[in-house]
Amino acid sequence: MEFLEGLDPQLKLFWYIAIPISLIFLLQTILTFVGSGGADGIEADFDGDLDGGEAPFQLFSLRNLINFLLGFSWSGISFYAIIPNYPLLLLVSLAIGFAFVYSFFLIIRQIQKLGEDNTFRLERTLGKIANVYLSIPGNMQGKGKIMASLNGSVRELDAMTEHDKIETNATVRIMRVESGNILIVEKL
Repeated sequence: MEFLEGLDPQLKLFWYIAIPISLIFLLQTILTFVGSGGADGIEADFDGDLDGGEAPFQLFSLRNLINFLLGFSWSGISFYAIIPNYPLLLLVSLAIGFAFVYSFFLIIRQIQKLGEDNTFRLERTLGKIANVYLSIPGNMQGKGKIMASLNGSVRELDAMTEHDKIETNATVRIMRVESGNILIVEKL
């Protein structure tokens, strides 16, 4: 690294941080896109929950350290000629390093909002409209089958009614769940 020979010691420090951190960041990015970068390999006994909710974002992790050092070092290099006051340059570099970590946190939160829970739960069918697949005996005398659509999938579910018999192909509304897995319906 001959180009570092004639530089000021403060600028050398930023370069000594920037070069290896940039290589690690590049490697991390490649591994993430390949599918191998799911965890950063360091576990902490505490979490850095920044918003008070259930966020799986860990404040003190290797990935966040790399993000911080990346912002810190490259902003120090970029602003070295512009900001001649070294303590001020350090403060600006620290602020940008923390901004990198915070922006990463915001990006992760937005990505997590894209997640969708498609777990099938009978409680989510309440109030929905369904079609009778096998006729349902009246007055809770036996079970029939209905076809209910939820989250883009159609399920065949056991159903009973408290009223008169409901014939096949009739349209019903799901009123409640009985015994954990039997839907009580009424004809529309």
